[in-house]
Amino acid sequence: MKSELDIQKADARMQMRAERGLVEPGDAPLKLIENFPLELARVSPVAGYWPVGGEIDGRPLLAALAKAGRQIALPRMQTRAGPAHFYLWQGSDVLSADAFGVPAPPPTSVEVSPRLIFTPLLAFDRSGHRLGQGGGHYDRIISLYRAHGAIAVGLAYVEQEMERVPAGDHDAQLDWIVTPQEAIRCRNGPRG
Repeated sequence: MKSELDIQKADARMQMRAERGLVEPGDAPLKLIENFPLELARVSPVAGYWPVGGEIDGRPLLAALAKAGRQIALPRMQTRAGPAHFYLWQGSDVLSADAFGVPAPPPTSVEVSPRLIFTPLLAFDRSGHRLGQGGGHYDRIISLYRAHGAIAVGLAYVEQEMERVPAGDHDAQLDWIVTPQEAIRCRNGPRG
């Protein structure tokens, strides 16, 4: 039987998928660069993500950070239930589908432990709660790498903001959220 929190999250996911589907990206990915905090731009390695299903495209930001000398990594899920591993990625590297069919570096690439983790999401609130796809993958990733000082940054359209995201104790909060309009510090956690 689903809990009240599970029902709230399912309703919010349905609503936010519909709202995100109406967003016209325009120059939003480039605006992420303009609003990216300088203190975060100094941190490396940076774990990005390959955008799927209407997620904001952080690849221009990753390219700008790579140009500034930061190491860039992408996740690769070897199995649908397993942990994500992060592998170095140069923009020209050939990618292959991981267990979810998402383009990822091959497992023969150099594995790294990211210090800055870009996180896709369906919704966020200003306290750093995020609503993901429901698998808990990024909650586990954030919790694991935060124990080693990593900083979690949600990338989102401003239209993805909710007044309050339904969240439980196991949901990892973001340290920052960067939108095409602003950067929001959510936690006073570790810094680069």
